[in-house]
Amino acid sequence: MFEGIDKVLHLCIFTFLGFSFIAAFPKIKFYYFIQIMICYGLLTEILQEEMHWGRSLEFLDLVADIIGVLIGYFIFKKLQRTII
Repeated sequence: MFEGIDKVLHLCIFTFLGFSFIAAFPKIKFYYFIQIMICYGLLTEILQEEMHWGRSLEFLDLVADIIGVLIGYFIFKKLQRTII
């Protein structure tokens, strides 16, 4: 498609993941939420490298994961404020 499509996909997938996680556990503190999500993103990147599926560990993928999670979190919080 285009160069960097994997970063866009990481961002979209982790936006949905972050939104879903905070929707499932809305009372979790932000500090714990972000720690869990960073660990999950880092673990997926490490496993990509170790499984030898043709993917490699990339720092920018992890950055896209974290940004995606934050977007999902803030979308949920915004919707929560407007609905309640």
